[in-house]
Amino acid sequence: MEERIQKVLSAQGFCSRREADRLLEEGKIAVNGRRAEPGAKIDPAKDVLHVNGKRVYLQKKVNKLYYILYKPRGYVTTLRDSHADKTVAELMSDIDTRLYPVGRLDKDSEGLLLMTNDGDFTNLITHPSGKITKNYRVSVEPYPSEEQLIELSSGVKLDDGFTAQPARIRVTGGDGSARGTLEIIITEGHNREIRRMCEAVGLQVTRLKRTAVGPLSLGNLKAGEYRQLKPSEIAGLRRNASGGGNSKKNK
Repeated sequence: MEERIQKVLSAQGFCSRREADRLLEEGKIAVNGRRAEPGAKIDPAKDVLHVNGKRVYLQKKVNKLYYILYKPRGYVTTLRDSHADKTVAELMSDIDTRLYPVGRLDKDSEGLLLMTNDGDFTNLITHPSGKITKNYRVSVEPYPSEEQLIELSSGVKLDDGFTAQPARIRVTGGDGSARGTLEIIITEGHNREIRRMCEAVGLQVTRLKRTAVGPLSLGNLKAGEYRQLKPSEIAGLRRNASGGGNSKKNK
């Protein structure tokens, strides 16, 4: 039975569908010795698949794994960045199965990062239609004015023409002049979105930590630590991404 290459690679835990799209566009995937075009399908039971010149041996049954990782600052989530000093894969090197991140968290940021080999789960959590919430604790300079907070919460026009959807903003600390701490809740996941939002209204981010995704929070995890998700937590994330509500967090 033929399936799209992106679906096969993500189901095998090789990479996300987005990454597979990129590999196809760059001509780095071959089927039966021929370059595969975007949109191509394969029969996993018959066809021979190569990525970057190396054969991908397709397993008939894949054990799906789900983890929560506290990503420290200084680590990148792009696993195939040959120029990166440190990747999140190094933090989980004792896990035999290849895992990849669910979404992004830039090098200078820290906090909750989901790791899995389930491509369908990744697609469900990251797809914009799911509108799953992401909570951040953001330290900024200077202390935000009322006008800046209103602009952030209303939606911000960024330099690439993208307008961020309205965000929920709450001031949680600061000295009232030089610095402030914000809780920012968004449903999008664009590259460096919160940093760019803050910069657009004249605020400099000095620290950014993702504290929750949907109903899931970091709990007692310390930087660099990880744990396997409970079945109830996986189910809760699926419900949220399917429109089941984002109001309640696990502690």
